[in-house]
Amino acid sequence: MSHPLETFWLADDGNLAPNNPSLPLIVYRHALPVGDPATIEAHFRRNRWSNAWVDGIYPFHHYHATAHEVLGIAAGTAEVQFGGPSGPVLTVSAGDAVLIPAGIGHCRVSASDDLSVVGAYPGGADWDLVHATPAARSESLPKIAVVPPPTSDPVYGSGGPACCAGRP
Repeated sequence: MSHPLETFWLADDGNLAPNNPSLPLIVYRHALPVGDPATIEAHFRRNRWSNAWVDGIYPFHHYHATAHEVLGIAAGTAEVQFGGPSGPVLTVSAGDAVLIPAGIGHCRVSASDDLSVVGAYPGGADWDLVHATPAARSESLPKIAVVPPPTSDPVYGSGGPACCAGRP
């Protein structure tokens, strides 16, 4: 793996974002082709991540309780807050990918006008959209607990960091 990786363990904020106790957020820098969303979608599909969409990133705190998600930045840049309102704000740029385990909150803070994002899910999993609220957090904890870890990394395939990123 020749691209820089950043790994973030985000604790349950106790209020809005349950985050994930077993898997980290992984940022893959300069790991994807730039410009054509279809090329990124095909890359993810080869690594068994599908059910893809092309759009932006929601500008409100949310998470997915039933599936992990990968975001591939095809064009532009964005500042995204992960882990809830007190979590880190990271800048992602064209060519970056972000693996967001089930339960990890995310929210677009700002973006360039040309932002284009490809999202996909392991094995084409169905996903839900959970607005980060205290009530939703309580309801989501049991769902997050049963989402299995990815069996294939969205960027590197079998044996990539998503396949062995759990807590020691």
